[in-house]
Amino acid sequence: MFERFTEDARRAVVQAREEAAGLGHGYIGTEHLLLSVLAWPEDPSAAVLVEAGLDHATARQAVRRLLGEGRDAQALASIGVDLDAVREAVESVFGAGVLDAPAEEPEPRRRGWFRSDAKAGRVPFTARARKALELSLRESLRLKSGHIAVGHLVLGVIREGEGLGAKVIADHGLDAAELRRAIEAKTG
Repeated sequence: MFERFTEDARRAVVQAREEAAGLGHGYIGTEHLLLSVLAWPEDPSAAVLVEAGLDHATARQAVRRLLGEGRDAQALASIGVDLDAVREAVESVFGAGVLDAPAEEPEPRRRGWFRSDAKAGRVPFTARARKALELSLRESLRLKSGHIAVGHLVLGVIREGEGLGAKVIADHGLDAAELRRAIEAKTG
């Protein structure tokens, strides 16, 4: 599938890894895919989000608010922040286990960018991020594009609909249907 990605879409996937690392997260989720797109505001799809008021800094702040930074957990506990209470509140909204690291599930041996291979030093994609990437291919096919562009990645995140990327978009007050139409018009 990765061979269908445009150079910019490949750059966005690589940037998602960097976004996850920068937040101290040991996985790549839909929120990291969204942040990676917003890191390049000159991209037409990112421009749609930025024009709607959702820029990289705003989205990153929302992700931090929802999940925190991995390396800050001990610091928060040392100043009296009850992390169990925070976990309970987040899970009451997003579902049990949402903050847990992705389960170590045996996967068939695959080649490519999207496999989870911690032994090789690769950061695993969450199931929702993998679904969003799969949906980006479906969006490309639906739009008869012949390639997967950055806009298709955003459409995949929106279509997946339950990951933190979609949550950040919704919490910012953006209408998913309007956003889809605007991105489709720019992506083609």
